[in-house]
Amino acid sequence: MSGSATPDAAGTPEVTHRPTTHRYEVRVDGLVAGFTAYVDRDGQRIFFHTEIDDAFAGRGLAGTLVAQALTDSRDAGRRIVPVCPYVARWVQRHHDVDAVLDPVTPAAFAAVRDLV
Repeated sequence: MSGSATPDAAGTPEVTHRPTTHRYEVRVDGLVAGFTAYVDRDGQRIFFHTEIDDAFAGRGLAGTLVAQALTDSRDAGRRIVPVCPYVARWVQRHHDVDAVLDPVTPAAFAAVRDLV
């Protein structure tokens, strides 16, 4: 990501769902620090990309972002498909959404490919 102002190290992260752009954003002091993108298909939410701006690196924002996005998706009745490597690693280490995890399949990759 680029074009962000210099972040304040003391800022509290805020995660916001942006359904019109199919992503969750994490903001610090009003600045977009990163996002995780998804596509919805057949009751699944397929997470395919997570990115944190270099200016915000090392602050645990990706974990905060993904935890909230997956919890929100679960609470909305969506099954979660972790195509994104970061999301896949997160669900291996945390078990909050195990009950709603679906495997990554060729159909999930096709849904992402159709989106981009």
